[in-house]
Amino acid sequence: MKSSSNLPRFVHCVNLEMDFPTVDEARRRLAEELRSAKSRRVRVLKVIHGYGSSGVGGKLCHALRKSLALRKKEGAISGYIPGEQLSIFNAATLDALNRFPELNGDPDLERANEGITVVLL
Repeated sequence: MKSSSNLPRFVHCVNLEMDFPTVDEARRRLAEELRSAKSRRVRVLKVIHGYGSSGVGGKLCHALRKSLALRKKEGAISGYIPGEQLSIFNAATLDALNRFPELNGDPDLERANEGITVVLL
């Protein structure tokens, strides 16, 4: 997987929707990316999963966020912020911005982008 070039080095960006994977394949890729990011001491993983063409949320979006909720419950990640909540008016985002000030430069901040999720490791 290729990373985005506009984000700070401690933030890694991965595009899981790029080649239209199945839900199972996207879940496997997410698990691999989480392991890889942790081993490289990445602190924030920005996941691009898309939102689906129907306008009501795609299968990848829902499945990957469900997987992230489970990873949080297991303690494998410290949290995640859905792109539509990536706003200075959201308490979780404010906490993340305080912990990781480099997120202030993220192009999706204040964009309500439902096609991304920010994972805090």
